[in-house]
Amino acid sequence: MPTTASETSPQRPDYKQLLQDVDAFAIAEVDPRVEHMESSPHAVEHALAQLMAQQGWYGVTIPRAYGGMHAGHLAKTLMIQRIAKSSGAASAILQASQLPVSMIIHFGRDEQKALLLPQVACGKVLLSIAVTDSKSGGHVLGMQTTAHRDGDDWIIDGSKLYIGNSHLAHVHCVVARTAPAGITGSRTLTAFLVERDRPGLTVEPHRPALGLHGFSFGRLTFDGVRIPSANVIGDVGSGKDIAYSSSILYGRPNLAAVSLGLHEAIVETSVDYLRTTKRPGGLLSEQPVLRDRLGRMVARLRAARDLAHRAADMLDQGQACDIDLINSKNKGHEWAVKSGQDAMEMHGARALQTDYPLQRLWRDAQCIYAPAGTGEIQRLRLAASALDESPVEWSTQLALKTSLFRRSV
Repeated sequence: MPTTASETSPQRPDYKQLLQDVDAFAIAEVDPRVEHMESSPHAVEHALAQLMAQQGWYGVTIPRAYGGMHAGHLAKTLMIQRIAKSSGAASAILQASQLPVSMIIHFGRDEQKALLLPQVACGKVLLSIAVTDSKSGGHVLGMQTTAHRDGDDWIIDGSKLYIGNSHLAHVHCVVARTAPAGITGSRTLTAFLVERDRPGLTVEPHRPALGLHGFSFGRLTFDGVRIPSANVIGDVGSGKDIAYSSSILYGRPNLAAVSLGLHEAIVETSVDYLRTTKRPGGLLSEQPVLRDRLGRMVARLRAARDLAHRAADMLDQGQACDIDLINSKNKGHEWAVKSGQDAMEMHGARALQTDYPLQRLWRDAQCIYAPAGTGEIQRLRLAASALDESPVEWSTQLALKTSLFRRSV
């Protein structure tokens, strides 16, 4: 008797309980902290980061063999999205913890996985990813932070900028140039694990940004930081692949989820305002011009939700979806910012008051543009795909190994 698909493939998970748990957490723990986070932009929100760690959420994509949830990328997207609806900063902490997890899952040695993944899954260790160089920005191959051999060790010099969770992480996953000066190509970079208490590593003082108050994305300075060869992630020279794959498989969908949660909050805030605000002639919700603008916002939100959820689901299934992940970040942010601007204009002067959430949502949305590649970078990748010039398809080369829906063999 032939087997059926249901007998050979696992059933899709039910996210209902997960969403209920995340929603309850957001109401109990995130919402009450937002006012303090906004009024204290120089402070990093350590307590909330630890509370989320205790939920096991940093291990949402970590296999169960290492103590993780193994709930997949769609579950991760839904979690980040819901937290972002309450606080962009809290969701930024949650999403930034995921990119270095990708590095360890896909490229880490067995001993690195055995050591770090269980600690991340249970919330004892928080990781960061340090790729962006202070002198080359998004031009990864142009970075000037270096690592050179010294016996059995490596010594790192240079600086990294805009490092998510810079002031929270216990271990930084750092990509540095290991090829001699003048050598170019894709094998010039290497990834390393650098513990935060290594001599010579300085986490520069936290500087608040326009938005995401409570989240730290600061600067790390390396002055002769010595680490053992056991701290090399993957192979020497594989740093570019490690950085790019993490950015595509985790960075893009994570940031699409942040934009999506902010977008939802922007629309809900606007709906409530139109429903409850009276002007001569009736409620604002009765004005056709405002209803038209709100309808455009809702259309963008629904489209962004479809893009983000579909791309994450494809990733869980091990399907080729690099371009879908890239586009979900590109359009998700673009549409959230457009709806945020519409909402600001619809609210008039009310939008500018600091005790009203809309200005915070608008500011937070601006902070999602550059990480994991600006809009221009995303569109260049989309164009390359249309011209059949795309390089590696990371979603099939790596993510299939941890797909939730792999067919049994």
